[in-house]
Amino acid sequence: MATKKFLLNENDIPTAWYNIVADMVNKPLPPLNPATKQPLNPTDLEPIFVRELIDQELSQERWIDIPDEVRELYKIWRPTPLVRATGLEKALDTPAHIYFKNEGVSPVGSHKLNSALPQAYYNKKQGIKHLTTETGAGQWGAALSFACSVFGLDLDVFMVKVSYNQKPYRRIMMQTWGAQVVASPSDLTEAGRKILARDSHNSGSLGIAISEAVEKAVLDPGARYSLGSVLNHVILHQTVAGLEAEKQMEMAGEYPDVVIGCFGGGSNFSGITFPFLRHKLSEGKDIRVIAAEPESCPKLSRGKFEYDFGDTVGLTPLLPMYTLGHDFQPADIHAGGLRYHGAGTIVSQLRKDGYIDVDDIPQLESFEAGRLFAKTEGTIPAPESTHAIASVIRIANKAKEEGKPCTILFNLSGHGLIDMSAYDQFLAGKMKNYSLSDKEIAISANALEHLVP
Repeated sequence: MATKKFLLNENDIPTAWYNIVADMVNKPLPPLNPATKQPLNPTDLEPIFVRELIDQELSQERWIDIPDEVRELYKIWRPTPLVRATGLEKALDTPAHIYFKNEGVSPVGSHKLNSALPQAYYNKKQGIKHLTTETGAGQWGAALSFACSVFGLDLDVFMVKVSYNQKPYRRIMMQTWGAQVVASPSDLTEAGRKILARDSHNSGSLGIAISEAVEKAVLDPGARYSLGSVLNHVILHQTVAGLEAEKQMEMAGEYPDVVIGCFGGGSNFSGITFPFLRHKLSEGKDIRVIAAEPESCPKLSRGKFEYDFGDTVGLTPLLPMYTLGHDFQPADIHAGGLRYHGAGTIVSQLRKDGYIDVDDIPQLESFEAGRLFAKTEGTIPAPESTHAIASVIRIANKAKEEGKPCTILFNLSGHGLIDMSAYDQFLAGKMKNYSLSDKEIAISANALEHLVP
């Protein structure tokens, strides 16, 4: 096993996040107030988010400064390594050059801390003392728990029930940092009680957990809600990874032909791809970006581009997105962070305009890819990240078949050391694929036509 690392120093941490909206030809459609169906007024969001995050959410400025306090905290683990995966290249016998940005070296084991720290910082700055949030597999919940412990904030985490049961160690991480963690759907909120009344055995979804967290936040004037993906300000914070990777690819003497990220709501995918995609938008650079989503939750490939709620119950603004419908109940796959019905508005518009390609990855193929990566590169990847690796392998094998070299960059969004029960099921042959018929997708997606006249 031989690897090549490209390392930066603290001075190379970006001083500003990149906002791709500034360079988009077609800007995202505005979110709508669910009551009036009119474009959202910034004040409509103030019961949910603090003002500086609302400003970032609606901003069209290209660069937004990273606060010194946040950048200083980034130094705990940033800049993260860029690694050439020579072991994987050799195993695949491919002419492709494969690089990965290792975001799993953060204190919480994933990229999520890139946004958790600034979100906690801005809430603390405004005088908020209590945050609520949702989490799927637990990466976001762990990241925000750590960030809240840094800034002295209380935190309630609604964790999707299937992941709460599958991944107890992530729950324990959150509790260690001081968070209160509840399996969702729960009987603590009206939203949760409604879901349980319809189905007492409901295994949960990110959409349901968001409903519970938003409800709890808006009922407490001293609390705010915090989201780990989908929204523009979250995507903005994650670009710190792609901006570092730009410098590191220059150190490697290469520029990627393809940039890949796994896809749930869009945070790590956007963080690694948008700084490179800006060269295509502004300079016509020939680059391909791929979102690797689960075959069982194919919102970008088989969903509709419609206005939809970001949560299941309908408490959030209406967002223009590729969606399977807010009533969609994802299969209980182990990549809990990817079990979300919709895509962020920026990603959705870019997908609609033809700038983003999609790979739908079956669960077994993802874990086979993750195991090969672990054997060749040493790191056991998170189940979410295995989807990106599977997409990388598809591209690398195609390069071999065609005899055409190419350079691939992907985001290793997190390690899988808290996900070994999933690997245990895979190795024991107890894991299966989940696929959806057109009829199943239509049941929830067709209901969207009545949301906005």
